[in-house]
Amino acid sequence: MKNDEHGRRALGPVRKRLFQHIGGSGARLPLTVAEGGAPCQTSAAMPTVSSTALTSAALDAGTEGHYVDGAHYDHTYKWRRADQHFYLELARARKARSVLELGVGTGRVALALARDGREVVGVDRMPPMLDRLHDRLGRETRAVRERITLELGDMRSVRLRRRFPLIIAPFNVFMHLYDRRDVERTLATCLLHLAPRGRLAFDVLNPDLRALIRDPARFYKGRPVRDPTTGRRHAYSEAFEYDAPAQTQMITSAFRDLEDPRLTFVRPLAHRQFFPAELEALLHYNGFTMEARYGDFAESPFEGASESQVIVAKARR
Repeated sequence: MKNDEHGRRALGPVRKRLFQHIGGSGARLPLTVAEGGAPCQTSAAMPTVSSTALTSAALDAGTEGHYVDGAHYDHTYKWRRADQHFYLELARARKARSVLELGVGTGRVALALARDGREVVGVDRMPPMLDRLHDRLGRETRAVRERITLELGDMRSVRLRRRFPLIIAPFNVFMHLYDRRDVERTLATCLLHLAPRGRLAFDVLNPDLRALIRDPARFYKGRPVRDPTTGRRHAYSEAFEYDAPAQTQMITSAFRDLEDPRLTFVRPLAHRQFFPAELEALLHYNGFTMEARYGDFAESPFEGASESQVIVAKARR
């Protein structure tokens, strides 16, 4: 892969073909399809774009594409409960009556906290996710609804003029911080909003070197999935491309309608990889001490083969 004018690496051929169609809309992204409905491996007729535009479009789409459909997101992750339990038990242990959640999404964790009697201020940059959470709140009791306040904003820059005993960023939210400046700004947000003796807790995936060297031209087939809104079933596959200098993996989820293979779309997801020693250093040099690092949400000891890094940190001030 070639570098763009800013020294960033351009995406490989598979991701180039996908992101040339983005147009900045944030909607479902069309996938070039070969005869019979299989994803194309080459497309000589596709127009060319500059590496700079491609890289910028790819990261924008990888930040937003996974979160454009709140109903689909809820349906996909409805059985994910371990992180809910971890953050709820942490709030109880810390006796945190109020919690700031960065990347609140559709409210999986926020609702669990609010049902437990805790005030939650949830920040998210994606209107479809907050819209879905508003819909879910309509089915909750008045007491739960009154405990949740939602803010449309960016965790790098949001300012709420209050402090919290617990700040959380569940489900890989920090993996959308692609460079050092993003990390610095977000941790500055956390320091500004953290109460004395408060704690910051978040989780990111532990980089799996075997997963990062997968063939970027290959789509890995998964089980068919059903669209929760339309009921239509889709063949599902994923492709992975890792940009080593940027430490960012692009995951492309492809959906092909089983009744009409011409109806095919993709959703990209960009994940910045944080290696363990790097993550500890980033926290240290931005004013935090890592108090605990677990290998999963059951608080198992962190090991090289652990799937996740579940972090609890405190301010060094």
